[in-house]
Amino acid sequence: MASDPVRTYPNELPVLALRQTVVFPLTLQPLAINRPISVESVNRALSSDRLLFLTLQNDDRDDPEPGDLKRVGTIAVIRQMAKVPTGGVHVIVEGLTRARADLITKTDGTMRATIVPIPDTFERTLEVDAYLRRLQELIDRGLSVTSGLSQELRGLVLGIDEPLRLGYLLASLLDIKPEDKQKLLEADDFTVKLKMVADALSREIALLELKGKIESAAQEEMSDAQRQYFLRQQLKAIQDELGEGEKPEAQEIRQRIEKAKLPDAIATSVSREVDRLERMGPASPEYQMIRTYIDWVLDVPWSVMTEDRLDPAAARKALDEDHYDLDKVKDRIVEYLAVQKLKHDANGTAGSAAAAMRGPILCFVGPPGVGKTSLGQSIARAMNRKFVRISLGGVRDEAEIRGHRRTYIGAIPGRIVQALKQAGAMNPVFMLDEIDKVSAGFQGDPAAALLEVLDPAQNHSFRDHYLEINVDLSHVLFIATANQLGTIHPALLDRMEIIQLSGYGEEEKLHIARRYLIPRQLDENGLKPEQVMFDDAAIRVAIAEYTREAGVRSLERQIGAILRKMAARVATSGAPPTGLRVHAADVAEYLGPPRFHDDVSFRVSRPGVATGVAWTETGGDVLFVEATLLPSGHHNLILTGQLGNVMQESARAAVSHIRSQASTLGVSAETIDKSDLHIHVPAGAIPKDGPSAGVTMATAIVSALRNQKVREDVAMTGEITLSGLVLPVGGIREKALAARRHGIKTFILPKRNESDLAELPAEVRNEMKFVPVETLEEVLAVSLPKESS
Repeated sequence: MASDPVRTYPNELPVLALRQTVVFPLTLQPLAINRPISVESVNRALSSDRLLFLTLQNDDRDDPEPGDLKRVGTIAVIRQMAKVPTGGVHVIVEGLTRARADLITKTDGTMRATIVPIPDTFERTLEVDAYLRRLQELIDRGLSVTSGLSQELRGLVLGIDEPLRLGYLLASLLDIKPEDKQKLLEADDFTVKLKMVADALSREIALLELKGKIESAAQEEMSDAQRQYFLRQQLKAIQDELGEGEKPEAQEIRQRIEKAKLPDAIATSVSREVDRLERMGPASPEYQMIRTYIDWVLDVPWSVMTEDRLDPAAARKALDEDHYDLDKVKDRIVEYLAVQKLKHDANGTAGSAAAAMRGPILCFVGPPGVGKTSLGQSIARAMNRKFVRISLGGVRDEAEIRGHRRTYIGAIPGRIVQALKQAGAMNPVFMLDEIDKVSAGFQGDPAAALLEVLDPAQNHSFRDHYLEINVDLSHVLFIATANQLGTIHPALLDRMEIIQLSGYGEEEKLHIARRYLIPRQLDENGLKPEQVMFDDAAIRVAIAEYTREAGVRSLERQIGAILRKMAARVATSGAPPTGLRVHAADVAEYLGPPRFHDDVSFRVSRPGVATGVAWTETGGDVLFVEATLLPSGHHNLILTGQLGNVMQESARAAVSHIRSQASTLGVSAETIDKSDLHIHVPAGAIPKDGPSAGVTMATAIVSALRNQKVREDVAMTGEITLSGLVLPVGGIREKALAARRHGIKTFILPKRNESDLAELPAEVRNEMKFVPVETLEEVLAVSLPKESS
C-alpha cells in the first residue's frame, strides 16, 4: 500500500528549504515564507502546478546552497496562499509523498531539484495493527492526564484507520526534534516509523503525568494571591524530582555562621533570623530585608584580630620614615606599643594582651597641611594594623554614625560598622577626619552619636541601630583630626586625648621638602633623582616668597610646578639630561614674581601702627593695628575692621588704662581729652576676634599719642587688663613662627607663656629674641623706648 500510488509527478520541481521544520506526507502544514529565494520558489510553483519539493536545511543560513539541504524530502501542493505587508507570504501546504532529490541546482535566485518519488509501502500485518492500536491507547491515555489537548482529537484519532496517515499526523503534532523527524521521514521500514512515533508519544505522556504531579504538589501550598510563590514551588518540585535541587539558602547561611566563629550571643541572634527566613517564602516583602540584615551581620569581622607589631623601636623607625618631627605623636604611639609588649610578655599570649589593652582615642589638632591624616596611615603601618578613613566633614545626620532602623526601606548600618567591614578586623586604626566640621541638622546631632563611639568606658558595647547587636570597639585605635577645638562638642572633647600639631618653621619645611616632598614630586612627574636637584637656597626662596602657611601643601604645589617645567625640558631635549640644578635665582623664572614680601617695615613706618600676631585655623599670621587721633573732644572711640565683641572690649580696656595712667605712660592727658580715637585693623573683609591683640592695640594708641613710631622688628601678643597687666594667651608656637616668617627679630609675650617657648624649634629660639612681660609699661619699654622719641 502506498501514500499516493496512482498520481504521477514532474521530474523537476522548485525547492523550498525549511529551517527547523519537517513536513510529512498526508498532513497539512502552515508555513511563513520570508526569504527571497523561498518566495521565488513559491511563486514558480503557483505559476505552474502548485507543487513544491520541501526539504530540511542543515543549518540556519539565510541563503542556503544545494549542499546545505537534505536529499530526502516531501512533495507538497500549495492549498492556500496569502501575502503579508512585510513582503513575505503565508502558505498552507499538504504533503503528498516522499521523494529523493538526485540533483539540486541554484540559478536565477531560486533552487530546483530533479526528484524521484519514493512512496511509503507496507502490508497491513498483525504487527502494524498492533502498533495502530497502541497508538490509539496512548492517545486516549494522554487525553486523560491533560486538559491542554482538545477533546476533539479523540474522535479524530479514533476515526483514522490508516496507519500511515495516523503515524505522520502524530509525528507532526508531537514535540520532536527536527533531526528525529527527518530520520522518521527517511526510514523505509514502516514498522520502524510506527515504533518511533509510539516512543515519542510515550515520552510526551510521561512528561504530562510528571507535570500533573508537580502541579498537584505545588497547589497544596499555594495561596490564591501568590502566583510567584506557586511558580517557585513548581521549580522546586521539578528540581526535587530530578534530584538536582540546589542547597537551600538557609543551609548555606548556616555554613557561613559556622565558619565565622561568631560569639554566642551574636550566633544566637543570627540563627533566630535564619529560622524566620526558612519559614518565609522568597516572595514575602520581608524576605530580602532579613537576608540583607544577615549578610551585614556576617560581614562584620567579629572574631578577626590582626596581630600588632609589638616592637616600639621598629614602629618608631617606621613613623620617622614617613614624617619629620611630630615627636609628641610618635612618642604616644611608642608608649602604647610598649605597654602592649609588656602585657604580652607578662601574659604570654597576644590574645590576652589585646583583651587587656584598650586602644587610645587621640585627637590631632593643628592647621591644614601639617600631616594629620597621613600620620594616621603611618601609625597603622607602623603597628601592622588595617587603616580606614572616615570623613566627617559636613555630616549632619545621626544615622550616618549609628545607622538606620531596619524598618526603613533601604536601611544600612552606620559608617562605623561599614568601616569595620571594610577593614576586615576588629582592631583597625580609624581615622575620623575633620571631626570639627560635624554639624547638627534636623536629623539629629552626629557629634552626640560619637559620644558612645569615643568613650573608652562605653565603646565595648556600641549599638548600631541597624544591627541591634553590641559591637566591641574597644580594640580600635581611634584618631580624630581637627583644625580647631572650639567647634567640637565639649563632652566629645573630654573623651579624647588632645595632641597639638603646630605649624612648621623654615628649617623644618626645608627638611620635609628634602626627605618627602621633592622625592614624591619627582616620582609623580616622571623624573629621577639624578636628573633634577634643588639647592637649599632655592627651597628657602620657595618657602619665604611663594608660601605663607603653617603646613607644607602649598610648598609641595610650588615644588611640583617647578618639576613640571623641568620635566618638559627633559622630555623635549634630544638626550635626557642629568644633573640639572634649581638655583635660588631660577625660582622666579619657574614660579613667576614672588607672591609675598616682607612689608612689616613699610606698614609700621608711621606713628600709631603696631605689629601683633594672631592665631588662625591655618596657623599663625601677623596682624597690624592702626590708631589715629581725631580732633573732636567727645572722647569717642571708633573701631573698624570687623572686630568681634572680645576684641572691642580689649580696645576699650586699653583706652581706659591709658587715660588713667597718662602721665606714667608719657602721654598728654590734654591730648586725650580733646581727641576722638579711631582704631582700625586692616584686612577689613576678614572677621577678627579674641583678646590676644590687647597689648598691640594699647601700643598703637600710645604710639599715636606720643607721635612715635613702633620698632619695626618687634611683634607682640597678650591680653590687656584694665589695670595694665598682660595676661597669657594661646597659640604661642604658631604666632612665633608667623613672626619669624615676616622677619621679626623681637617677640613680646606674656610672662606666664614663657614655658611655651620650649615647644619652639631650636633655630627659632636662637634667631629671635623673646621678651616675657607682665605689664603694659614693660611692653612699651621694648617697643617704644623713650630714648628713641
